[in-house]
Amino acid sequence: MSAIICWLLLAYQLVVLVYIIAAWVPSPPAALRPVFTGARSLVDPIVVPLRRRVPAARIGNAALDSAILIVIIGLVLLQAVFC
Repeated sequence: MSAIICWLLLAYQLVVLVYIIAAWVPSPPAALRPVFTGARSLVDPIVVPLRRRVPAARIGNAALDSAILIVIIGLVLLQAVFC
């Protein structure tokens, strides 16, 4: 059972990574749109409510998405517990 949880956590980390990359690509090629859309549909239910509660960290004129950082830290902590 622990191996399944570890695998799912790793898979979700990869989905989050694709989500982050998708945020950097302004208009993805048609072949990658389904992948980016799928990643967004899996990550947005967790990230969007966090974004409402946690403001972005301002660094000069840029803003760092604190919500996605919280998700990544949470996944790492869950991996430390279960794996």
